[in-house]
Amino acid sequence: MPGVRKYRRDTSEVSCCLKYVIFGVNVLFWLVGLIVLAVGVWSWTEKDTFNNLSRLTNIALDPAFILICVGTITFIIGFTGCVGALRENTCLLACYAVFLALLLLAEMTTGILFFVFKDWIKQQATTGFQTFIVHYREDPDQQNMIDWIQEEWLQCCGVEGPKDWDRNAYFNCSSGAAGAREACGVPFSCCRNKPQDIIRNKQCGYDVRKSPDTLEIAKIIYDKGCLEAAEEWFEHNLLIVATSAVCIAFAQILGICFAQNLRADIFAQMAKWH
Repeated sequence: MPGVRKYRRDTSEVSCCLKYVIFGVNVLFWLVGLIVLAVGVWSWTEKDTFNNLSRLTNIALDPAFILICVGTITFIIGFTGCVGALRENTCLLACYAVFLALLLLAEMTTGILFFVFKDWIKQQATTGFQTFIVHYREDPDQQNMIDWIQEEWLQCCGVEGPKDWDRNAYFNCSSGAAGAREACGVPFSCCRNKPQDIIRNKQCGYDVRKSPDTLEIAKIIYDKGCLEAAEEWFEHNLLIVATSAVCIAFAQILGICFAQNLRADIFAQMAKWH
């Protein structure tokens, strides 16, 4: 009997190391996935989407839906990883490894398709952003996303330029006849930031497109379209994007290897006990 205890103590050292590394990392993923999922569900609840699903004009481009999908995937992977490692459950660890492998395969496929069908993806991105512009005032999530893209990320305006905002009923120049104050204007996120502005002027884009002087307009708002700005951003940050993708892929491969090694240790321990 003492010999059995000594043998179990010796063989559990490697398993414990892998076990708690997998458990610790995936507890974080589990919690992050739960938070992201909760934010997505809360956003849909605030918009009363569950009671009126017809309001979703394009569900794949809805930010709340994207949060729900990302949160669900992260939650499931984190759950199978942390519970499988903690309980030494080989079935859950196998599911964890398979989920990571499928996610890695999907990411690699997406990366390859991105370069092979670059023009098609560009066309889909253009169509999606134009849809965002049309429904800018109807969905607060899409509105916040557009404002973030135009103001914070790319410093751009519209898909190909400020004239794209003519697609929106509120910013269309013809809506001025109906008394729309934003007619022939653009959202505030199109405006260039001024160092002297302590408080953001939300009306800086009003009537800006009425001027025939394009140089004068360019001093007030961004004249570059977001499609062109996005292409330039990816070109300038290609190394960072590629490095990040490689690091994520390496972490996923490492997770698969750790899970499989822990499963092998568990099976070996079970075989010697029986």
